[in-house]
Amino acid sequence: MFSKRKKIGKTMKEIQPGNMYSREHQITDKEILLYLGFSDDANPAYIQHDYASRTPYKRPMVPQLMLTGFLTTAVSMHLPGPGSVIKEQTIRFEKPVYHYSKVRMEMQVTAVDREKEEVTLEAEMTDELGDRVVTAQLVVYPPYPWKPVTQDEGTFENF
Repeated sequence: MFSKRKKIGKTMKEIQPGNMYSREHQITDKEILLYLGFSDDANPAYIQHDYASRTPYKRPMVPQLMLTGFLTTAVSMHLPGPGSVIKEQTIRFEKPVYHYSKVRMEMQVTAVDREKEEVTLEAEMTDELGDRVVTAQLVVYPPYPWKPVTQDEGTFENF
């Protein structure tokens, strides 16, 4: 039930404007089907080739919320990292992303407000052609440092 203490991401003391994270990711049918099954989203624009071929998109696209998940995962796991919480996000989907696409995400810390304990991140995703497909701004609370177990008497460390 209890496990070792997990490493947290960059705290307010550690994070600086200019910190960056980047990643490339090939989107697979398996991921899309898992997402659609989990979300119970059966939008024909995402899964039906015959429907999508008759739209301006010409083929099924990756669900926008799945792309949003790439952004939130980057915050939760990399920048600032584990323990971070997103306060707000503004996302613009510039161009559809299609099945089997490779996307490259770049995320950068653009502002650090130590008084409010907030960090502003700018993110951009591009497809394999280098076209911008997603732009985003996220305001994030970085992880809080671990407190000694003895500081809050009567609490469990990982419970």
